[in-house]
Amino acid sequence: MAESAQTTVTSLLRQMQAGNREALGELFPLVYDELRALAHRHRQRWRADFTLNTTALVHEAYLKLVEQKRSEAANRTHFLCVASKAMRHILCNYARDRLRKKRGGDLARVSLTDIEALPADVVFSPEQAEVLVALDAALRRLETDQKELSDIVECRFFGSMSIEDTAAALGLSPATVKRRWLLARACLYQAMQVHTLPKA
Repeated sequence: MAESAQTTVTSLLRQMQAGNREALGELFPLVYDELRALAHRHRQRWRADFTLNTTALVHEAYLKLVEQKRSEAANRTHFLCVASKAMRHILCNYARDRLRKKRGGDLARVSLTDIEALPADVVFSPEQAEVLVALDAALRRLETDQKELSDIVECRFFGSMSIEDTAAALGLSPATVKRRWLLARACLYQAMQVHTLPKA
């Protein structure tokens, strides 16, 4: 991104932090390609007969972000992390709707190892939707207890951000991100050992 465009993005983010909701409309086209790439990565983790394509996911995320009274994003990378979180919520809601329509009330355990065993280019099948939903529930609990750890997972796992980009987004050192990423994964693993979900 050119320096002048980056300056504009920074200015718009400051306006959003101050409560200017119209600034998002100006920011959106400036980061649209990055948001599409982010949405594409999210959808690669999932396989289904999508009515929600990449473009639709970007636009749904925009609508979710525009509902916020003010933005918490301090810089472009942090904004992408916030957008990634919005996309995750949208996809998880989509997964929950599919599970409600398809499944009854039986329960099954889901482990974080199901996720960690998947290579980065493998996507979730409809039968694995409960893994995404379980992870979302565990992340919501982690966000309540230790928000910084939750933010790191959002950036690293869902946003596919590097250690360095995550550090820049959250205002942390790369070494701190590495340590807390390991801790966050351990916390999620423990949380998901006791998490139960509907199954087929």
